[in-house]
Amino acid sequence: MGLDIRKPIGWLFICLGFLLLGTGLLMPPASYQKSLGINVDFGWGIILILGGIFSLTLSYLAAKKLKK
Repeated sequence: MGLDIRKPIGWLFICLGFLLLGTGLLMPPASYQKSLGINVDFGWGIILILGGIFSLTLSYLAAKKLKK
């Protein structure tokens, strides 16, 4: 079967990561004083994008291995 859950999950993580990254870049610094001055949205946006890229890479490698 050609169903691989890693591809849609990877794209979902990438889309959500870019939304968080944009939020983190556009919010004024005074808005994240509750989190000890750390821009949590920006950090988690980067982590979600990297996780999505990792998931898509695994999906691509699995599809390449099946073609052999």
